[in-house]
Amino acid sequence: MGRILSTIQAPNDIKNIQPSDYPLLAKEIRRKLVRTLSETGGHLASNLGVVELTMALHLCLDFPEDKLVWDVGHQSYVHKMLTGRADEMWTIRQMGGLSGFPSVEEDPSDTFGTGHSSTSISVALGLAKARDLSGEKSKVFAVIGDGALSGGMAYEAMNNAVTTETGLVIVLNDNSMSIAKGVGGMSNYLGKARADIRYRTLKDNIENAIDKIPSIGIPLANQIRKTKDSIKHLLLPGMFFEDMGLTYMGPFNGHNIEEMKTAFETAASMEGETVIVHVVTKKGCGYKPAYEHPEFFHGVDKFDIKTGIPAGSETDHTDTYTDIFGEWLCSAGEKYDDIVSVCAAMPDGTGVSAFFEKYPDRSFDVGIAEEHAVTFAAGLAAGGMRPVVSIYSTFLQRAYDQMLHDVCIQGLPVIFAIDRSGITGRDGRTHQGIFDLAYLMSMPGMTVLSPMDGAELEEALEYAYHLNAPVAVRYPRGEAFKYNPPEVNYKSSVIRPKAKILTRGQEILILAVGDMVKTALEASMLLREKTIRCTVVNMRFVKPFDEELIRREVPRHGVVVTMEDAVASGGFGQMIGNFILQEKLQTRSFLQLSLPDKFIEHGSPAEIYEKYGLDAGSVADRIEKAYHDGKR
Repeated sequence: MGRILSTIQAPNDIKNIQPSDYPLLAKEIRRKLVRTLSETGGHLASNLGVVELTMALHLCLDFPEDKLVWDVGHQSYVHKMLTGRADEMWTIRQMGGLSGFPSVEEDPSDTFGTGHSSTSISVALGLAKARDLSGEKSKVFAVIGDGALSGGMAYEAMNNAVTTETGLVIVLNDNSMSIAKGVGGMSNYLGKARADIRYRTLKDNIENAIDKIPSIGIPLANQIRKTKDSIKHLLLPGMFFEDMGLTYMGPFNGHNIEEMKTAFETAASMEGETVIVHVVTKKGCGYKPAYEHPEFFHGVDKFDIKTGIPAGSETDHTDTYTDIFGEWLCSAGEKYDDIVSVCAAMPDGTGVSAFFEKYPDRSFDVGIAEEHAVTFAAGLAAGGMRPVVSIYSTFLQRAYDQMLHDVCIQGLPVIFAIDRSGITGRDGRTHQGIFDLAYLMSMPGMTVLSPMDGAELEEALEYAYHLNAPVAVRYPRGEAFKYNPPEVNYKSSVIRPKAKILTRGQEILILAVGDMVKTALEASMLLREKTIRCTVVNMRFVKPFDEELIRREVPRHGVVVTMEDAVASGGFGQMIGNFILQEKLQTRSFLQLSLPDKFIEHGSPAEIYEKYGLDAGSVADRIEKAYHDGKR
């Protein structure tokens, strides 16, 4: 670890460092980030861009007494280093190690656990008001990226802040993008501010000159004040934040520590005001590959430091579920003129970039605004289009009401392509897609499909297009499973959904969903070695499920097992268990294999499945125990 960075062993240690050493500390932090994440993977470009910004914040704030809320939170690695966790950075996003997001359990200096976008101002406003009510004097800062300002919740919070009359500093970290390039009106608005940074200097000079004019009466003073406002509107059209009633400062150079430190101290001294401090940073700053390709280096796996090339990229590429979805979407775009694509700031992550390039008039990136994405898609469907909404499972949670109210009540044919379902891994609690089955199955009129492999994903999407009703197709992150032989035929299931029996046995009936079908097949092979034979069923349709198959097969088997990569409450297993009870179907034992009703920590998917007994070996052991217990 670097000479200066090694002296930071606790919060606020940065205040002991000489200002002349700030550039060296920034350099050491960037070196630490690149070296560490080249081995562990993680969010690189965003953290490289906020090194000086974070240093300036730490020079102004005292932790943990003062409060700093990071929007999303994936850019908090530098904050972790400056609060004494630099020695532990090699554990970032590893099971049992540091979280890749703020975690109060990990360190009280993290203030608030975040992971989703556009929430920081709301949290900080609540913290600031709680401080006032408690009679405390701590500072409260929120850091929000320009991309997060495409989320409506940020505006709800700013609107509330105007009337709350509490001291709060909102740092707008403007790097002209979120994960992908910024979109929408706010992105364009901030672009105008960045285009003429000279505005701030000129405005300050004019205001200083006006303030020196002796008082010559209220009418003239009011006219001078109007002139100042006119100058602001002339030089920076709209002055959106000040027009709302907030105090705006900036834009400032987000890589100049002293400039930002002065701005932050000034903003914090404005008691009873909510102040926006606009800083302009460069995502990926200090590491050429990340600077030139910030979208690619937003979240990376292991990579070669010299070239920036991901480790193992020279091997043959295997299609992921996201790739397969993207290929189907492009193919469907050729066949069906009414197909349109809607995503929320992640065209690359959700696999729709090729469709966007090929069919720009039918492509809509609405920014980090999942609620709007869903209701916008509802409007498209009501207008005769067939929208495909591609959003990660964890982020689609934010649009539950819109799915229920604006899509399902209307019975509109919106297709939800739900990527990253199940365990996603190292991003941890805020990003695991383990609640989708519960919230999707609660919606009347919503059809839910969970295909077992890549070939079946294509069939499921094609089925979804022809259904003419709300439908969700969920699939996991990563390499697509290839079942051999891929015996799938959704076309025969259009009128009444059917499950698919993959193996035949006598003792055990395994009803598996999606990614768990592969594990069920592996577990059945392990049990076969112990002369316990299983019937493995690929349920495919989670809702409505194949009731006929359940009525026929459950009484034929002594043990019935359900498997799903989701939480137990409100999930597939509970639904099957209730159906068996209602139908009074006879079986010796019922075993629901699912994730516990808790927030699942970070780690590799393999580690997590093993910890919670959902790897093939653990599944086989649990089924064997249920089988023998049922015979007693």
